[in-house]
Amino acid sequence: MSTTGPDETETRQALLQAALQHIPFDGWSKLTMDRAEQDLKIPDGTVHRLFPRGPRDLLVFSSEQADEQMLAGLATADLTVLKIRERIALAVKLRLLADAPHREAVARAATWLALPGHHVLAGRLLYATVDNMWHGIGDTSVDFNFYSKRALLAGVVSSTVLFWLQDESEDFAETWAFLDRRINNVLMIQKTRARLEGAAGKLPFVGRFLTAVSMQR
Repeated sequence: MSTTGPDETETRQALLQAALQHIPFDGWSKLTMDRAEQDLKIPDGTVHRLFPRGPRDLLVFSSEQADEQMLAGLATADLTVLKIRERIALAVKLRLLADAPHREAVARAATWLALPGHHVLAGRLLYATVDNMWHGIGDTSVDFNFYSKRALLAGVVSSTVLFWLQDESEDFAETWAFLDRRINNVLMIQKTRARLEGAAGKLPFVGRFLTAVSMQR
């Protein structure tokens, strides 16, 4: 998260909003950042002072802002009346809706993050988002499930984002149906794993197999 003061945070937010208007045409680039600075009529060099690593920092800030919007939405929801799958679905929906006004910018971000040398950043941003989702819905696990839950949700989020980028249905209805199917698949995997772990004590070779799989992750 950003450690800048209130005034600089507001300037960063304004620069991001201005940049999002140019990203569909110029991508996540220095040119986009320069044009955002010109749009706001602020001192030359401000955008590069606040985002010293250029588009990389701008993209990180954009993802953080969308995560914060998602968390704010979860904080206002009554999660106690929702099942775990419904909480997960809500978190993913809120995250996608945070980006919905700038879907083309998300598509350009996906392309940028797929470039050589950007994979580590892509993984870090995805992990931060799914970690925020689990914390946002009240999950407090600290055991092995902490990592397996995040790995499984990362797959759900990644595939749903790709589907959403191509979805032209009204109010993204097809995306939400796809999301529900993906969550159901993940829950089935978790149930199957739980059954196997329960059998591990009776069938030692199953326990050894599960341990080996866990060590490979």
